[in-house]
Amino acid sequence: MNRRVARLRAVQTLYQVNLIQTDVDRAMKNTLSPEDEPSAFFEELVNGTLAHTTQLDAWLSKNIKGYTLDRLGYVDRAIARMALFEMLYIEDIPFNVTLNEAIELAKAFGGEDAGRFMNGVLHHSYEMATQKKNN
Repeated sequence: MNRRVARLRAVQTLYQVNLIQTDVDRAMKNTLSPEDEPSAFFEELVNGTLAHTTQLDAWLSKNIKGYTLDRLGYVDRAIARMALFEMLYIEDIPFNVTLNEAIELAKAFGGEDAGRFMNGVLHHSYEMATQKKNN
């Protein structure tokens, strides 16, 4: 499973966990096709995002202009949480790579406006979070 597919499957898993409160292991299994072998990256994205959801939500909430996190769709929320987790906690992936992947996921699920929205939210959230981590 390459990283692009891992991100897509992670978003789908996080969506299930958040929307219908499915157990994470069951959600992972539901998301993977029979030929998919879960990668360590996929598992790290899902488990890490879930482990840090409270902190990720705090940073995202401060950077959503005119919205609350609860007003975001479940898919957008899953993408934003996962991408911010990746930016902050997975050090071998450049910020721009993660940002571009998140924008592409948002556009695929929600259209061009969703991509622009994701860009702004993630960029500002990342800046805020890294400033706090470095202080």
